[in-house]
Amino acid sequence: MTLPSPPFGSAGEHHLQQQLGTADRAARFYDQQVRRHLTPEMREFIGRQAMVFLATADSRGECDASFRAGPPGFVHVIDDQTLAYPEFRGNGVMASAGNMVENPHLGMLFVDFTHHHVGLHVNGVAHVYRDSDLRRLHPGLPTDVAPGRSPEVWVRIAVEEAYIHCSKHIPHLEPAPAPPAAKRAAPRTRTTSPSPVRNTGRAFREREQGAARRRPHQCPARPSPVGSAAPWFSSCSRCASSEWAMAPPALTAEATKATSVISWRVAPASAAPRVWVSMQ
Repeated sequence: MTLPSPPFGSAGEHHLQQQLGTADRAARFYDQQVRRHLTPEMREFIGRQAMVFLATADSRGECDASFRAGPPGFVHVIDDQTLAYPEFRGNGVMASAGNMVENPHLGMLFVDFTHHHVGLHVNGVAHVYRDSDLRRLHPGLPTDVAPGRSPEVWVRIAVEEAYIHCSKHIPHLEPAPAPPAAKRAAPRTRTTSPSPVRNTGRAFREREQGAARRRPHQCPARPSPVGSAAPWFSSCSRCASSEWAMAPPALTAEATKATSVISWRVAPASAAPRVWVSMQ
C-alpha cells in the first residue's frame, strides 16, 4: 500500500527526516504551523514590515538571495492568497525578476528584528507585471507606495505556504538615526579602472571606510530608553564595554521612516527563551 505524500515539504526534506529521526517532530510542525494561506495575523504582520528577504533560482537551479525595503506595508496584501510588491529603479540587472521569468518559485522571509522578534516565511509562485497591467487586474493597488518613486514593474505572488520563523535565534536590532540629507546627496567621485572587478572592490572598500569616518562611535552598551521591557545584554567591540540593558519600546511610524542604519544588541545564550509566537 502506498502512503499519501505529506501535504508540505520537499522529497529531500522528508528523506532527511526519516534518516535523522525527526519525522514526527516535523509532522507536528506542518500540522500546527504551516498554512496554505495567510491568516489574519500574518496579513497584519506583513502590513507592518519595511523589508523582506527574497530567494529565487533560475531554470538550472542556480540561486540568488536579495533584499527589498520600503515604507511599512510596501508589500501589499491583496487577499489571503495573494501578495504584490513593487520593483523600483535599481542597477538594471533584474537578477531576481529575471529568475522569476525562468522559474516562478519565490521564497520570502519577513523578519521583525525590533519588536516581536519573529519571522514569517511565505513561499509561492511569482509573476512579473508592468504597473498598468497589474492595476487592471487589481485596481486597489496603492498608488503612492514610496513617495517620489514609481515602480518599474510589480511582482505578484500566489501564496502556496506560509509559516512562522521561531524567535529563538532572531537578534534584537535597534534602528539608528539616518545620516544627514546633505551627506547622502553628496556627489560621488568616479574612478576608472581597466578591471571592473578591481574597481568594484575598491569602491566597496572606500564606501565602508568613508561611512566609518563619518559615523561617530556610539557605544551600544548604553542604557535603553525609559519604558523598555525585556532585558538584553549588549557589548561594544570598539570600547570593550558591556552591561545589561533594556530592550527599546516599539517604534512609532515616524521613527521607523526616519531610520536607516541599525546597530546590534544580542541576547546571551543564558537569557530566558523568548516565546514562540503562533500566527495560526
